[in-house]
Amino acid sequence: MVERKAFPLRIAKDVFDAMQRWADDDLRSVNAQIEFVLRDALNRRGRLKPKKEDGNDDGA
Repeated sequence: MVERKAFPLRIAKDVFDAMQRWADDDLRSVNAQIEFVLRDALNRRGRLKPKKEDGNDDGA
């Protein structure tokens, strides 16, 4: 299972509202939508380690 890190996020109301609409369109929570967008941006820029084939990302 993926380890999760909780943290507070301050975000402009208009940005949050846009993320809420997008999340609703994609049937996701706002939290999941924010993670999706961040993960996509990190992948596009080569900033995120690729996942292993077996889905086990804990280095074992």
